[in-house]
Amino acid sequence: MKILHINTEKAWRGGERQTLYLLEGLKKRGIEAHLVCQPEFPLAARARSADVAVRSIAMHGEADLNASIALRGLVRRNGYDLVHSHTSHAHTLAYWSTAGRDIVRLVTRRVEYSIFRNSFFGLNRLKYRFMADAYIAISDRIRQVMVSDGVPEQMIRVVPSGVLLEPGSGDPGRLMAELGLGKDHRVLLSVAHLTPEKGHDVLLRAMPPVLDRAPSARLLLVGDGSGRAGLEALADTLGIRQAVLFAGFRDDVAAFYGLAQVFVSSSTAEGLGSSVLDALAAGVPVVATAVGGIPEVIADGKTGVLVPPSEPRALARGIIDQIERADRAREMAARGAEVVRQRFSVEKMVSGTVQVYRELLAGS
Repeated sequence: MKILHINTEKAWRGGERQTLYLLEGLKKRGIEAHLVCQPEFPLAARARSADVAVRSIAMHGEADLNASIALRGLVRRNGYDLVHSHTSHAHTLAYWSTAGRDIVRLVTRRVEYSIFRNSFFGLNRLKYRFMADAYIAISDRIRQVMVSDGVPEQMIRVVPSGVLLEPGSGDPGRLMAELGLGKDHRVLLSVAHLTPEKGHDVLLRAMPPVLDRAPSARLLLVGDGSGRAGLEALADTLGIRQAVLFAGFRDDVAAFYGLAQVFVSSSTAEGLGSSVLDALAAGVPVVATAVGGIPEVIADGKTGVLVPPSEPRALARGIIDQIERADRAREMAARGAEVVRQRFSVEKMVSGTVQVYRELLAGS
């Protein structure tokens, strides 16, 4: 079994972390796997550090002829059995670089949006029906959306994302001093790219009523993105700037979970929510919006609190409930941690993906 993985993203986000986890897991199993990704960006550097075979190719969109030619040469020289695409642009590039060859094409779909959201004259119907042999959806919600969009159900396997179960490293005391946090502060943590679909504006609007009930609350936003300046301005407008800490992009994200009393996911759309999985694995109580695959992880009132999306007051009530009923919140978090151990480990994600490879190659 020889696998080529393609990821066209330049940022380091959940999908890139899952790609690297998978490559590391395949390496441990003795499965030969190579990665094609953008040069001089985080995934390439981290994969090389993990001793993954990396080929950097600049990929400028899904219609990049030069990238397709380079990929086609790589496929011809290496005799891959299967090409596994991890982004929408990779999906198209993989097709053009393997057309006419006896090779299995697999695509992982990580977002719950309709396949027609960014479709040029509806051409995605052809792309998703004929330019791949099979799909991995990271949640059942994504599978449902794809089927409703016309992708044959038999082409889709569900393999959830996985997270590491080891405790996070880092010095909480040093981190608190760096961020100006005191022992009396109640830390609300959000880890997400600062883009509109993550709903940070809703989270900021939820903070005034939270601060009315818990003046010592501090909202810690870990992540960066195009929306940061607007969110900082909104925090100023709401008069809560002193209670909101923008930590930016961090390499030591795992250490932040050790500071949090409550983890908050305010997304308006989410494939599964790997940061929610991370929080539960770390034993942190969670408040999350009931979108995408998150209800497949969080059972409301049992393993966390679910609230409707885009409703600041509902989000505030959920946060206040987790702060004021701390013993109950910790009990839910403990049950959530067990769910993650049983269903959402990196080991299960890698094993599930390998099983898909074997099924597809046996039938090719």
